[in-house]
Amino acid sequence: MKDKLSFLPKLALVLFCLISLTYIAILGQSLLAPLLFSFLMGILLLPVANFLEQRFKFKRGLSTLVSVILMITIIGGIVYFFGNQLSDLWEDWPLLKEKANVSYHELQHWISKTFHVNSEKQLAYLNDSTEKALATSAAIVATTLATLSSTLLFLGFTLLFTFFILNYRRVLFTFLTAVFKEEHKEKVTEIVSQIQYIIKKYIIGLFLQMLIVSVLMITVLSILGVKYAVLLGLVAGIFNVVPYLGIFFALLVSCLITFATAGAGKVLLVLIAFVGVHAVDGNLLMPLVVGSKVKINALFAFIGIVVGEMIWGISGMFLCIPYLAMLKIIFDRIDNLKPWGILMGEEHKPEKKKRVYRITKKIKLEEKD
Repeated sequence: MKDKLSFLPKLALVLFCLISLTYIAILGQSLLAPLLFSFLMGILLLPVANFLEQRFKFKRGLSTLVSVILMITIIGGIVYFFGNQLSDLWEDWPLLKEKANVSYHELQHWISKTFHVNSEKQLAYLNDSTEKALATSAAIVATTLATLSSTLLFLGFTLLFTFFILNYRRVLFTFLTAVFKEEHKEKVTEIVSQIQYIIKKYIIGLFLQMLIVSVLMITVLSILGVKYAVLLGLVAGIFNVVPYLGIFFALLVSCLITFATAGAGKVLLVLIAFVGVHAVDGNLLMPLVVGSKVKINALFAFIGIVVGEMIWGISGMFLCIPYLAMLKIIFDRIDNLKPWGILMGEEHKPEKKKRVYRITKKIKLEEKD
């Protein structure tokens, strides 16, 4: 009876902490999301900063500044290349509208023939949808402007936080070790080192996976003769960073653009190409490049993605997996939290005891004979 009563306060405390942390995360999204993203970037840039300090004898502030400038240069190059591809799409927009109009009439004829819905009913439904869309156009424009401003704010905070985290990294590490008792100092140091190593490898593996998927998609789509193969390949590679859901969004965008430029026949080839590349990615690239670094089972990964999207949107979907990996590292090294680490990890295959027992029994029978 005493155990049951002691369990209920613990459960209530855990639920209260989870609700409080979620509420704080929602309220502090503008600050916490770029801070957590900057922490990942800081771990990734840490070897660069250390190399500049040790090899070229740079001071801490200068090495940090050069590392951040290097990050800005790489991100700027990617954005510039992506922008060029989007400008080509914008130049062909009138042609896309014309082809989309032709494809629309073909689809309209197919619907009339297959489902026996005449053109007038289809037009009435579309007109009704158009009126509703126009009625909410002001809200859509306002939301777009708010998203753009929040993205610029996110990037600005990320750059500043990355600089400060790299510049004051030893102060932060000293703080972490000083918070806990002296007897736990060694374990804290081990956890911090393990987190730094695994997350660095995970982020590098993620970028490698993104690069390989982009190259594969660009190659396959170019062979198929799909227009804007480079743009669609980049979209597939970038959104593939979001597990499970990103590939479906990239597939939807690619199918819509292909349908407008080449018709329904080429869409089927694009669909097959995406399925093939996704199969290669899931069975070869993910286990080889990323899966060996972060062993989070698919159930918790998917729950983390959904919860991250509910709390912080797209940024939450990007951040959930590495921070789940950090939590698992901590859980695995604290005795009271080890069951949670087991729950989040992959299933360990049990030893084949029956087979060993049969082999041992067979050997004993042979010895008797």
